[in-house]
Amino acid sequence: MLVCPECAHEWSTSDAAPAAEDVRVWRDANGAELADGDTVTVIKDLKIKGTSQVVKVGTKVKNIRLTEGDHDIDCRIDGVGQMGLKTQFVRKA
Repeated sequence: MLVCPECAHEWSTSDAAPAAEDVRVWRDANGAELADGDTVTVIKDLKIKGTSQVVKVGTKVKNIRLTEGDHDIDCRIDGVGQMGLKTQFVRKA
């Protein structure tokens, strides 16, 4: 048993070990599992903040990288550049 010196809370060392099953799974708008390097298609017109450009429906995005945070996908879109997308606006191609 481990004991906190400030509050005297006790816990076992087996509770402190992180679980190996806590792996995040990213899913697209249809529920298909996504992985790094996949190709996805945009399912909704997406306005780009700060510009007048729009990412059109059906735009293919190749070689995605999955990340933690608000925007789950880091990618490069032809004609637009580096961008972050949410998984709810793409489907696996």
